[in-house]
Amino acid sequence: MSGFYDVNHLHIFTDGSVNSKLKVGYGSYLVVSDLGKPINALQDTVKVKRFEQTNSTKLELQTVLWVLGEISLAEGKDVSIRIYTDCQNIIGLPNRRARLEENNYYSSKNKRLNNYELYQEFYQFISDLDCEFIKVAGHQKSSEKDRIDKLFALVDRASRRALREEF
Repeated sequence: MSGFYDVNHLHIFTDGSVNSKLKVGYGSYLVVSDLGKPINALQDTVKVKRFEQTNSTKLELQTVLWVLGEISLAEGKDVSIRIYTDCQNIIGLPNRRARLEENNYYSSKNKRLNNYELYQEFYQFISDLDCEFIKVAGHQKSSEKDRIDKLFALVDRASRRALREEF
C-alpha cells in the first residue's frame, strides 16, 4: 500500500463515550502516519483519557483538544493533520468560526454558549496547525466498513470499553 505513508501528514481518529447521568466520559484517539500499517499493529497505540463534568458534545471537543495539544507539543507546526470523527459539531466548527467570534460566543438569545472556552481553544489550535476534519459514519456493520472506518472503530471500541469497565 504505497502512497499512504507521509511523516509530515498525520491521520488522527477521535471518539468518546459518556455516562450522561454521572457526567463522566472517556475520550480516545489514534494517531497514524502510515495508513497501510496493519490494523492489529495499531490497536495498542490507542490513547484513552477520563473526563469529568462532561457530556457527549463537550467530550468530543475535549478529546480533539487533548490530541491537538499533544500533537502540537510533539510535532510542532510543520505537520498537516486529518482528524476523523463522527461528531457533527466538530465537523461544523471551522465553518462556524466567523459567526461565533463575531457574536463573541453568544447565542441569538444573548446567552453565552456552553463550551465557549473550548471553542476558543479549538480555534487557536486550528489557526496554528494545518487541520482538516473528515466525517466518518461510525457504528457501521463490519461488512460495510472501509479501512478508515476500521481504524475509527479502534477508538470507538476503546472509549466504550473504558466506560464500560468503570461502570
